[in-house]
Amino acid sequence: MTRSWWGWGNVEDAVTGAEAEELVARVAAFMPDHDFTPHDPPSPEDLGLPQPRVSVPGSLAHLASSTPEDRASHAHGRAYRDVVRNLAGEVAHAPDLVLRPEAEADVVAVLDWASSAQVAVVPFGGGTSVVGGVEPRFDGPAVSLDLRALDRVLEIDRTSRAARIQAGVLGPHLEDQLRPHGLTLRHFPQSFEFSTLGGWLATRAGGHYATLLTHVDDLTESLRVVTPVGVSESRRLPGSGAGPSPDRMFLGSEGTLGVITEAWMRLQDRPRWQQSTTVDFDTFDAAVAATRAVAQSGLHPSNCRLLDPMEALVNAGTSTTGGLLVLAFESADHPVDAWLDRAVEIVRDHGGRPGPRSDRSAGEAAAPADAGSAWRSSFLRMPYQRDAVTRRSLIAETFETACTWDRFAELHAAITSAAYEVMARIGGEGVVTCRFTHVYPDGPAPYYGIYAPGRWGSLVAMWDEIKAGVSEAISTHGGTITHHHAVGRDHAPWYAVQRPEPFALGLAAAKRALDPAGVLNPGVLGL
Repeated sequence: MTRSWWGWGNVEDAVTGAEAEELVARVAAFMPDHDFTPHDPPSPEDLGLPQPRVSVPGSLAHLASSTPEDRASHAHGRAYRDVVRNLAGEVAHAPDLVLRPEAEADVVAVLDWASSAQVAVVPFGGGTSVVGGVEPRFDGPAVSLDLRALDRVLEIDRTSRAARIQAGVLGPHLEDQLRPHGLTLRHFPQSFEFSTLGGWLATRAGGHYATLLTHVDDLTESLRVVTPVGVSESRRLPGSGAGPSPDRMFLGSEGTLGVITEAWMRLQDRPRWQQSTTVDFDTFDAAVAATRAVAQSGLHPSNCRLLDPMEALVNAGTSTTGGLLVLAFESADHPVDAWLDRAVEIVRDHGGRPGPRSDRSAGEAAAPADAGSAWRSSFLRMPYQRDAVTRRSLIAETFETACTWDRFAELHAAITSAAYEVMARIGGEGVVTCRFTHVYPDGPAPYYGIYAPGRWGSLVAMWDEIKAGVSEAISTHGGTITHHHAVGRDHAPWYAVQRPEPFALGLAAAKRALDPAGVLNPGVLGL
């Protein structure tokens, strides 16, 4: 497979042919007057990238690449605005070099050289950032530190059910190394195929599972981090009350305080019993109330995703007046029938109509296709579909937040109102969709999709205006600027409002202490 330099995933998996025609026809039903002419990406060799401004010492030369494709593919993440700029050949901040360390000692050597030479270092995992987290968006020389060669499971503690894992391992390769031991990390973000453990840790990534162990934080036992002033390695413990947590300082630090090279991660036995169903509702309010009741029941479903009517229609091909709740339970220890039975009772109490059950337990026949499986299949194709419609001048992007249950109705209304208001102002009638990706006893994490007609040449400006409008609504009405997409550079203005000022002072002091030359990922987190 060949990774796309400009868009999501593999070139061979792109939406083309009949699939592209069907996608365009589906979108055209909402936007019949739009110009769907596709725009092809340029070749990296045709981008006219300037010559590298720096060179590494001879001892690091074997790790370095300055090819146009390497530099272009490390210049942006994979947000909508990144894909648009790549398609337009606008790569203004390509790194001067891409460095691929082969061992932790190489990371130490790179940081030593960069600190003395005043060269910025942008840690890079799978490159799937959607918030400007891996883009060297600043003046001055920069290198991209691609960690994907550090990709091994080094040690497994079967007794404690944990493993020591290098940070550059991609999701599928990690699971391949754990599978012979009957274990799994059980962390599956949408970017799973193309993102790394270190990236998940540095951005506090959320996984596919909707309750209980939702964030990678919950799965972290200890971290090993290379900083310009030394290596930090926390002690392996199931829990500790010994002062502020060193792991918590580096989780979510996005490469600004150090480079995560290894982690001991808590593992799970691979599930044997899996059952699911979908539940239809007449009103969205009833669907939200039912979802909250399940979240507060202590049942801890592995999947508890609520799709609003537009999300269900656009991405699952299912018509519903109130919403569709996807419920699933799994276990490595016991059958889950009783848990699903009780969840079904709860949603029925709120007017929900459960559909047939799907049983994917070991030894069971393949489950029949249903609305939930249709949405899961679409979920995996969404980034590729996003690229296909972006090439055709459509605005197709997502954003997410989280809030307490008591604030959801007001926040949801403010977000949708802001989105529609901005879309009308910039000249198009678009569509807003909503789903809950994660739910907690005290609140949901709503995830929004924006689909609107755009104008080639103005797509970035149009999206930035929408993004600013909805971000202001989120910030003003008590949501978090991000639940699991990190801060990067794009969210920094609203992160500055969200974080307490004394904490901001402490974070800035930590940055100065750990990175005195200020070379680690400048601008991320507003640092």
